[in-house]
Amino acid sequence: MKRLLWYLNQITDSNTTTFRYTVVVDGASVQKEIYDGECAETHLKPSGEVLNSDRLEIRRETVYWRDGISYAFERTNRMALDRPTVTIAIPVERLGITDFTPAAADYCLRRIAPYFEHVNAEYANKARPDSDNGRFYMYSPGGEVLSRNAAYFALCPAKDYENGRGAKIYVTKFVDPLPDQMCVCVRIEIQLPHGKLKRMRNMLVGHLPDETERFVREFDSEGLRSALALEAKQNSIRKFLREEHYCAFIANGSILAREKGTQLPMKEALPFQSTTEDEIEIAGVRGMGIRHGVTVITGGGYSGKSTILNAVSAGIYNHVAGDGRELCITDNSAVTITAEDGRAVSSLNISPFIKWLPGGNTKVFSTAHASGSTSQAANIMEAVDCGSTLLLIDEDRSATNFMIRDALMKELIEKEPITPFTDRVRELSANGVSTLLVIGGSGEYLSVADKIYMMDDFVIHDATLRAKRLSPELSKPPSSADWTTRRALTSSRFTSYPEGSGSERLEVSDTGFIVIGDERIDVRALHDVATAAQVNALAFMLRFLERGADDGNELETLALAMRGLTRKTTSREIDVAECVRKLYAQIEQEGIHIVDSGFFTTMNRFLDLPREFELRAAINRMRRVTWSTTQKIK
Repeated sequence: MKRLLWYLNQITDSNTTTFRYTVVVDGASVQKEIYDGECAETHLKPSGEVLNSDRLEIRRETVYWRDGISYAFERTNRMALDRPTVTIAIPVERLGITDFTPAAADYCLRRIAPYFEHVNAEYANKARPDSDNGRFYMYSPGGEVLSRNAAYFALCPAKDYENGRGAKIYVTKFVDPLPDQMCVCVRIEIQLPHGKLKRMRNMLVGHLPDETERFVREFDSEGLRSALALEAKQNSIRKFLREEHYCAFIANGSILAREKGTQLPMKEALPFQSTTEDEIEIAGVRGMGIRHGVTVITGGGYSGKSTILNAVSAGIYNHVAGDGRELCITDNSAVTITAEDGRAVSSLNISPFIKWLPGGNTKVFSTAHASGSTSQAANIMEAVDCGSTLLLIDEDRSATNFMIRDALMKELIEKEPITPFTDRVRELSANGVSTLLVIGGSGEYLSVADKIYMMDDFVIHDATLRAKRLSPELSKPPSSADWTTRRALTSSRFTSYPEGSGSERLEVSDTGFIVIGDERIDVRALHDVATAAQVNALAFMLRFLERGADDGNELETLALAMRGLTRKTTSREIDVAECVRKLYAQIEQEGIHIVDSGFFTTMNRFLDLPREFELRAAINRMRRVTWSTTQKIK
């Protein structure tokens, strides 16, 4: 941090709101940005003798070091010069970490944050804004354990220079370079105090390294072992579900209810207890296993039906100890399905549920404003096309005419285009797609369910035998449907540049929309998105796909198609699923941080990785993207 301190000492204007310093060059004062890390590099022989003493090279080095820990500075965005983002890279051997998993990175993030919150409390003055006080901004995760850019593992370069006086560094040549070292990287944003140079210096070269080193010294290895043991248990349960044909597991003692308006466990909630008939043990944990097939959860109002469904939905992600749902594990391909009035649909086969529409072909259905029934049909077809093997449906958020039509109404209405979900749910199950439904007002699903549970004051009971005695016989099912979706992305006006503009536009609104170029994508109905940082990531990932990657690969071809362009060398159709898979493979190799950018002044750059399902769902909701039908995507 010695060189950074020198830069800071060159700042003379106490009223500055920029991260700039002044140096004298040829007798004239010149302003330079600390973000550039401009330094004079002198080369040394292994003996220490200066190599080419007449030659001085300028190097840009924005990584600073203290006691083997590096601090990489960058702009948070192109306008916020007074709010740098710092990536702290701590060698894993300093913490004794040998398992480089999301749970280990998540544990480090949650444990380092209090050290900087302590400094924030010291500087806090409620009468003044953060720009006057100064503040360290750490990402505050919820109960989910996700891959994120706020904390991750990466191979980082070792320090290859020695500090000289001022902004001089010495690099020894003709020696083998030091190998990269595995580090846990923690990202932090720092609001610098305006007009308080002493406090700014103290925050950057005092508190920043001091609190980091205190975290290292006091690191709780036992807590890390507990977090890793929980992660191993969660992964064992997921493996069991896949191999033994279960779609979900809820551990006994889990706290499923949440405090009002939060994701915190309700303090006086009744712990979950499995039914006797369905209790199983996995990895030493006893609880209720929900098998593949059609499962109905019913009960009176306020009995806990939706609480169970919400817990199953949350189980697609691992959770930390103390969340209450840390041992609620769900098939991670599960998708929550709702009606979504007004969404856009393009060239999608919804014929399994909608036989015909006035003036439209339901095998290649398109609309700018879908109804409740057509939107729910589209959501199911897209989920199945993405590979989901579990649908989660609550009748309260569904279109009634899509979900049911009893025998009397079937007899009364002869010409009905909608095939209700009751008539298709068994066929879906036979095709490997299970369904978990919350039903309180219709008995139609009792006759098609494999398992029926009754909720009574948040206690679950097996009501299958009783319900089967009461339910009517199954009516004759309709003929088998064509569940395949044959469409490809061919062209579009989609681009991150608004029409007639030379500057990109990317925003995430508080109301649940992603704005990219002239496109406004409604993601409010992506109920399996758990954090705002996942929405931020979706926005950056869409831009990454639009911009493409290295010349000639699938992502570049997708980008051209989205812009309405084609390569002269190819006219093939675009497999969006394959492009998305390649993007995720690249992220797995390099990290989610590869998609973010400091160009956009309103974008929050803390990112949590969403699932492929949600990224493809966002693409499916674009109104400017054009799809075409195809027999086979090549």
